Amino acid sequence: MHPVSRRTTPPASDALPEIVLRPSRGWSALNLRDLWAYRELIYFLTWRDVIVRYKQTVLGAAWAVINPLINMVVLQIVFGTFAGMEAEGGVPGPLFRFASVLPWGLFAGALNAAGRSMLSNRSILTKVYFPRLVIPLASVLSGLVDFAIGLLVLIGMMFFWHQPLSWNLLALPLVVLFALVAALGAGLWFSALNVLYRDVGYILPVFTQLLLFISPVGYSTSQVAVKWQYLYALNPIVGVIEIARWALLGTVPTPGIPLWQIVAISAAVSVFLLVTGLFYFRRMERSFADMV
Repeated sequence: MHPVSRRTTPPASDALPEIVLRPSRGWSALNLRDLWAYRELIYFLTWRDVIVRYKQTVLGAAWAVINPLINMVVLQIVFGTFAGMEAEGGVPGPLFRFASVLPWGLFAGALNAAGRSMLSNRSILTKVYFPRLVIPLASVLSGLVDFAIGLLVLIGMMFFWHQPLSWNLLALPLVVLFALVAALGAGLWFSALNVLYRDVGYILPVFTQLLLFISPVGYSTSQVAVKWQYLYALNPIVGVIEIARWALLGTVPTPGIPLWQIVAISAAVSVFLLVTGLFYFRRMERSFADMV
């Protein structure tokens, strides 16, 4: 008589554990730690953007000096000669405005580059995986080279006009970080929206040009009525420019609200743009490869 075979179920203790997958929430959903893992890619894309910017140009990197000088001359003619707006603290007008053009150029260049970055890099979006945040971040960082070159020109101008250097220069890294945070925050919004609506690519240059005239690049915040300066400081580039002029030239807008309040308001808006931009960009990230 053959024995009867029976199927026995393993005891509950031997059963496989149940795994429940849930979407990540909060800061963990941004996967910011992946940026460190892909730091070499960020470095490569940053230098690629710098090289491509001046590739096949006759003057090459000299444009990093020519562009801010031209902007400085135009602003000096418009706001200095025609409008008669004097510089703060008795600083020569060209020097005062060149010190404003530098952080403005860093911000505007980073904003435009980040806003176009997803479409400019469409060829690699569909081929390999990497955190998509790498692309706008590299676009923003590439502007640091132009800023460093322009800063050397500014220091030369300060020696020419006998403008003394001060310990305020130690705050310059904070100024650079401030400008990059503001540009990246707004750039993340524009880059994600540009994938959905190609009209953003046409609106962005116009928006940047408008922002130039409503920011204290050619004039001081003290030219704005005191009662409107709190509202005016909601423009994140206002705080960037004023703290940059304080660090480089030691000027403070008077009369008006204290400089630290201007910087605090603009910094709060910049951080808000960055945080909301990160979450919106991460939310739209999964559809980028299909829509570019």
